[in-house]
Amino acid sequence: MPTSAPGSEAPLPRPGLGEGRGRRARGCTLIELMVVLMVVAIGAGLVALALPDPASRRLEREADRLAALLELARAESRATALPVRWVPAEAPATGFRFTGVRRDSPLPDRWLDDGVRADVPGRVAGVPGVVLGPQAILPPQRIVLRLDDRRLEVASDGLGPFTVRPLSATNSTGGS
Repeated sequence: MPTSAPGSEAPLPRPGLGEGRGRRARGCTLIELMVVLMVVAIGAGLVALALPDPASRRLEREADRLAALLELARAESRATALPVRWVPAEAPATGFRFTGVRRDSPLPDRWLDDGVRADVPGRVAGVPGVVLGPQAILPPQRIVLRLDDRRLEVASDGLGPFTVRPLSATNSTGGS
C-alpha cells in the first residue's frame, strides 16, 4: 500500500511486461526515415547551389583588384602631372604594365590567377591600353577581363571611379 513516504509509490508498468504486452515499441517507420533523408538531400542540394563558383570568384577578385590598381595609378598620375597608362600584355602573356609611373612604384604587373586575360575594346589606334591621367576628365574607358568562359567589365565613365560590372550582351566583344 502506497504511503506518502518517498519511494513507496507503485512501480510503473514496463512495456512488454504485464499490462503493456499488446503494445509494440514505438520507432521510425521506413517511410519516415525516407522523408527525413529526402529533406536532408534537398537541403544539401540547395546549399551546393548557393556556393559561389570558384572561377567566378577568382575573376571577381581580379576585377576588384584591377579597379583598385587603376584608381591608385590615376591618383598618382594626377599627383605627379604625368600621363599614366595601363597596358595589358599581349597574348599569351598573363600580365600587364603601367607606363608613366615612377620606377619605385609598388604597382604590380601580374595577375593573381594565370588564366586571366584582358582586352581593351574600342582602343584608339596607336594608343595602347587605358589612359589614366593626368587630366581630371577622361574619355569613358573599359577593360574586359576573361577567365575560361566568364567575363567581367572594369569600366569608368571618365569622371567616376573604375567599377566592376557583369558584361552584358549589348557591350560584349569577340575579344582575343
